[in-house]
Amino acid sequence: MNRPETAIAYIGLGSNLADPVAQLKSARTAIRALKGIHELAFSSLYYSLPMGPQDQPDYFNAVIAVETTLLPMVLLRALQTIENAQGRIRKTERWGARTLDLDILLYNDQTIDLPDLTVPHSGITERAFVLYPLFEIAPHLQVPGHGALADLLSQCPLAGLKRID
Repeated sequence: MNRPETAIAYIGLGSNLADPVAQLKSARTAIRALKGIHELAFSSLYYSLPMGPQDQPDYFNAVIAVETTLLPMVLLRALQTIENAQGRIRKTERWGARTLDLDILLYNDQTIDLPDLTVPHSGITERAFVLYPLFEIAPHLQVPGHGALADLLSQCPLAGLKRID
């Protein structure tokens, strides 16, 4: 029997409700428990100001690198199941408060443009809360269509981002 092809995926984690640090730790455990997933690296946690409406709690963010046999859409659905299990309520407003947000940032060197999934994740090049933890675990990464991660980072101010030790 042939072994399924593997891919390296980078997943962004964010939370600002219901004990965000515990939400991220629980999400990491749930991701690691998925069949077809092997964790390669997990960044430090980062504290960041919210995007969009400022009348919400600050965020905690991280990035996990995984080796996976799951196809991109299957991975997306598995991550959405984890979000829902941790109390995620999807609203029409963008950038609102949430218990958990899991985003596929990169999937190998693929560019994916589907109604439900865009990879590299839209906004990846301007978001300090994505670039800094991603750089921590994969400093030599190339972002398809955007170039070297180090170059992107050099053009992205911290904007209140703080690494939590």
